[in-house]
Order: sequence, then structure tokens, then C-alpha cells
Amino acid sequence: MQQLTYGDIKAAGDRIAGRVRPVAVAPLTGGGDGRGAEVWAALELLQHTGSFKARGAQNFLTAHREAGTLPDAGVTIASGGNAGLACAWAAQQQGVRATVFLPETAPAVKVARLRGYGADVRLVGEEYAEALAACEEFAASAGALASHAYDHPLIAAGAGTLLDEILRQLPSLDTVVVSVGGGGLLAGVATAAAEHGVRTVAVEPEGSRALHAALAAGEPVDVPVHSVAADALGARRASAAAVRAARQGEVRSVLVPDTEIVRARQLLWSGHRLAVEHAASTALAALTGGAYRPADGERVCVVLCGANTDPATLDRAAQTD
Repeated sequence: MQQLTYGDIKAAGDRIAGRVRPVAVAPLTGGGDGRGAEVWAALELLQHTGSFKARGAQNFLTAHREAGTLPDAGVTIASGGNAGLACAWAAQQQGVRATVFLPETAPAVKVARLRGYGADVRLVGEEYAEALAACEEFAASAGALASHAYDHPLIAAGAGTLLDEILRQLPSLDTVVVSVGGGGLLAGVATAAAEHGVRTVAVEPEGSRALHAALAAGEPVDVPVHSVAADALGARRASAAAVRAARQGEVRSVLVPDTEIVRARQLLWSGHRLAVEHAASTALAALTGGAYRPADGERVCVVLCGANTDPATLDRAAQTD
């Protein structure tokens, strides 16, 4: 993947303007655990398809449309769910076919929504890496345009547009907190944050720590994956772009246990009536669980990156508390 720049993110912002929903921000009180800090939430769960992934997908396909490089075979992607949803939606918007490969463990709600966007859904293996291998084979044989869930400059640049939108509403922002799987959101947001002097906190589940392991090793490495958030944060290897972004500006990498991810998700539901997936509550868990402790007066924005979950599980969890 080529070096991601802030210029790429600015170009992506121009390209997808009017094609995605501008992010809304709201204060988090009585559940943000920011103590003396000012904590806000970026409600990217309200984005088209229910996650921030719509930004990268629109940037990717619109750029190829502008370049005349969208093939008749359409686009294909391997995804734990959210990137596939975004790709299928963007393809539908562009009038092209989408073939989406998912692990057999993908939530049924995501599979159903993919088919609702008209995608050809193919379930392969138990992990993202197996679905990716099948996707690559299909792209080579069918001539489809291969997209990626996170490791592509157009995808990461699209994700990075989120930070500029947050800053327009919170111009004195000190820190942005993001969940990390393969690192597309981190690569984009941290690149934009470095441009504006904003600190980035990169949050991963303890059982799915591809970025944390890469920073320790000095390069991307494979890691085992076992987390309640693995359906969206289950990449076995972080992208090189994410690792580069984590080394520039002011970026802090932290880990949170599954118990805190589940608790943060429940807090968002019981305290704010926000139904998010575990990947989204992972970011908040850094504050509620104490992995990141903001200073008094620090202005923090937690990105709630997705809502593709079964709300009934939230009510069931509340009943067992």
C-alpha cells in the first residue's frame, strides 16, 4: 500500500461529499467515564450501512468510476461484515455487481443485509483470512475489481474524512479514540489527526491485537484472534499503513478485555439508548475500563464506528445483570 497522506484524505472528502452522511457528535455524560474530561461521541453508527466503512467504499468505487476502471464483472471484497455491506451498498449506488466473501461465522443480520443490497454472498471458512483467499481467487478468475476491508489507500483515505468532520464541530479537540481491527480507520484518522495536532488512541481487544503486536515487533505480524468483537475487529494482521500511522504524530495503542467491551456496550444502551456492535464499544471501553485516562479538561471524542448488531442481545444482557 502506498504512503497515505493528508492530501489523499482531502481528495476523498471532496469525492464523497453528498454521498455519505456527515457525522453527528453528541456529549457522553454519566457513562463516558472521562472523569474530569469532556467526552463526546462521534455517531458514525448512523452512517449509511451502519458503519464508517461506507466512506471508504464510496471513495474506492467513485475513484474507479472517475478513472474508467470499473470492470463488467463488478467489484469483490472479503469482509467480516461491515466492509462487505459498505461495498455492496456503494456498488448498488454505482450500478455495478458486488460479490462478497465472508467467514461462515459472520452474524446472520449482516448476511441478510448484504443480500438486501443485491450482493452475491459467499460464506467461506471460519476466519477472515480464509474468506480473503477465496476472494482473491475469484477476482483473478472472474476479472472483478478487488476491494479490501481496510488495506487500500482509497479505503483508508475515505475513513480519514471522519476526523475533519469531527473537527468542524469540535475545533478544540485534543484526543480521538478509535477501535482497531485491520487498521483502515486508524490509518485514515491518525493521518488526519497528525495534520491537526490531535492525539489518537488506538484501542484493540486483548484477544485481537494485530496493531499492538506489530508495534512491538516493528512490523506487521500474524496474531491469533479470539474476542467478542472479532466479527469486525478480527484481522490477523494489521496493515502496514496502520503501523506507519501509529508511529507518526501522537498515537497511543491500548488493549481492553472482552468484559470491558461488553460492559461499555451495555452502558451505551442503558445510559444513552445507543445500540452499537462490540467493535464500536471497544473504543469506549478504553475510557470506561481505564486503559486510557484523559486529563482534567481534555476534550475527547470516541468514535462509535458501527451499529450492525442484534438489539435483542442488549435487552437480554440487561435482564441478566
